[in-house]
Amino acid sequence: MPRRWTRRVITVPGYLLAFALAVVLLPVLLPLAAAVDLVHRERMATTRFLAAVTLYLAFEALGLAVLGWIFATGGVSPESARQRVRLYQLEHWWATALLQALLRLFGMKLEIEGAEVVRPGPIVLVANHVSVADVLLPASLVADRLGIRLRYVAKRELLWDPCVDFAGHWLPNVFVRRGSADTPGDVARVQALLEGLGPEDGVFLFPEGTRSTPERRARLLAGRAATGWTELVERGRRLSTLMPPRLSGVLGLLDRDSGADVVFMAHAGFDGVRRISDMWNGVLIGRTVRVAFWRCRRASIPADREGRIDWLFREWERLDAWVSGHQSPPRAGLGVAASALGP
Repeated sequence: MPRRWTRRVITVPGYLLAFALAVVLLPVLLPLAAAVDLVHRERMATTRFLAAVTLYLAFEALGLAVLGWIFATGGVSPESARQRVRLYQLEHWWATALLQALLRLFGMKLEIEGAEVVRPGPIVLVANHVSVADVLLPASLVADRLGIRLRYVAKRELLWDPCVDFAGHWLPNVFVRRGSADTPGDVARVQALLEGLGPEDGVFLFPEGTRSTPERRARLLAGRAATGWTELVERGRRLSTLMPPRLSGVLGLLDRDSGADVVFMAHAGFDGVRRISDMWNGVLIGRTVRVAFWRCRRASIPADREGRIDWLFREWERLDAWVSGHQSPPRAGLGVAASALGP
């Protein structure tokens, strides 16, 4: 708890100060960004990036204000069903509004297939992870649009976002260290998310544990080869785009017999955006974000560990093939600007 509040003493004033500076400096920075785009860039990439950063900071400031109001008008406790509903409503609105703002700002389209299989819960929702932006997809497309309240297994780095920090700890979520060993304690905390799941609930995680890159894939496979996981290394090498899934998260949830089906969410379109600064290079402009869902019934999943590992890799290879077939082609460097914000 002391470490948590030490972090918040840094992040909350820091984000609010950054938002205030962005508002004050925007009348100066916006014309400069437009001038840079007119001379050196294509499709107003610098202007869009400046607007995206300002919008993100505005959403953080607004989210903190609403969180403060929720706390001031009733406090937040695990026993308060009313407050939990308000927090879920804020979380869903925040993610959807920010996602829609980014799509419009960068002239992007969104295509979804198979959404009808997501309901009803309880479900374990798993997805590939390629970008800082794809964390918005489950909260917007599944939680907000389809009404499935999600409990997240997320990396601790996200706690440096103060809205995620406060809401994430007030709601049933688990934050783990990226790249750390999956200890029995971590697995038990993840399994605890299954308690009390109903037809409107689900647990979400990225089985890869981190954003997929060729370098990370190579390091992971080399590490597994060094420990003698020959069969898993060979299966991992069959994947053309994704990282091999970490077994403890998904298998740990399956070991706790909750009756939850597993829903896979494959997506492509945000690849190439590993940091917020990557949006500056214009790779997102005009892209189509494609999302597909499919569901595996609990009864169809093998009961033994080896059978479950084989099942998970088969489904992950299916997801890898889908992503590989729907990725956006790499863009060439940005050239002379167009004169409008259209895609």
